[in-house]
Amino acid sequence: MRKYEIMYIIRPTLEAEARKGLILELSQILLDRGAEDLQVNEWGMRELAYEIADFKKGYYVVVQVKTTAEATTELDRVMRIKEDILRHIVISREEK
Repeated sequence: MRKYEIMYIIRPTLEAEARKGLILELSQILLDRGAEDLQVNEWGMRELAYEIADFKKGYYVVVQVKTTAEATTELDRVMRIKEDILRHIVISREEK
């Protein structure tokens, strides 16, 4: 298992309940695959550096987790499919 930092931006027009459901759904993908030390930090609505799909704002979420590469691969696949996710990135953080 490795430490990962995952950041994704949710479409700003998504309602609060749907947004919470999406965050839970994405977190559950990791938990179902044996993730440990899952920390979800909602940064909230912020200005984007540039427009994405005609949106100037987005809802930022940062996740820090210790999990397997298989789990992050599945999460990446799902986030690519979801239309409510504007952008995402998965970064491996090596333990020292």
